Amino acid sequence: MTLPSATHAITQNIPSRRSGLGRLARRHPVVLIGGGLLIGLIIVAVTAPVFAGDPAAMDPFKRLRPPSAESWFGSDNLGRDVFARTIFGARISLLVGLLSAACAALGGLVIGVLAGYIRAFDNIMMRVMDGLMSIPTILLAIALISLTGPGLGILVIAIAIPETPAVARLVRSVVLSVRERPYVEAALCGGARLPKVLWRHILPSTIPALMVQSATVCASAILTEAALSFLGVGVPPEIPSWGNMIANSRLYLAIAPLTIFAPGIGLAVTVLAVNLLGDGLRDMFDPRSKRRR
Repeated sequence: MTLPSATHAITQNIPSRRSGLGRLARRHPVVLIGGGLLIGLIIVAVTAPVFAGDPAAMDPFKRLRPPSAESWFGSDNLGRDVFARTIFGARISLLVGLLSAACAALGGLVIGVLAGYIRAFDNIMMRVMDGLMSIPTILLAIALISLTGPGLGILVIAIAIPETPAVARLVRSVVLSVRERPYVEAALCGGARLPKVLWRHILPSTIPALMVQSATVCASAILTEAALSFLGVGVPPEIPSWGNMIANSRLYLAIAPLTIFAPGIGLAVTVLAVNLLGDGLRDMFDPRSKRRR
């Protein structure tokens, strides 16, 4: 290919990418809004040390100060910058939410695929999943954390375990509907081995449902982390988290309302972004919505 023709091909790709983004905005604006909000929150959380200051710095002479040019959201009861702690709190919530969703999705995918295809495994694992689903998430997380002590790793595990059964049951239902389709039976009749059939024909069919369910798990994990931190069994108190910020500042609501409103608004916006993304992905992958268009 000559240089002019290569340049022409590149310039043709740019409008096509723009038209693809415009098509996504027209057909699925909720995905664009939710994904944009979530990406923006992740960027803010990652770049927090650049502009947010030190969330652990205390100054007893600046306790419960109102918002100012030096401290945009004021200070808490220990003289710490509420703005810095709110921005750094986004790191904990997003990290716990994304890691919990990833662990629950991976565990639920493995269990759901095996349970949906191997009937002997199905009878055992679904009874175990039913038992886990009967236990409230908060109580199970508190029980696990009380055995090992608070920490980020155990918090992720404690949230992911109760969320895994819902993912496993969803994946299992998809596998049960796909395993009877002609192309799967044709692959088995052609001599394909079971791992290859699972990898090439079964797993791709579970991805859309898994993505939607992962968004739901992520939003639930963020709320669960905030609730556990509020109760004092989440991340350690020295780590800024929206849950422990609300818990520490609830007695000073009348004096310094931003100490509660700032982390509360951050929590609400984050959960809203994840839920919007999940709802948009559900509409995007729903065949009935495609037929309506």
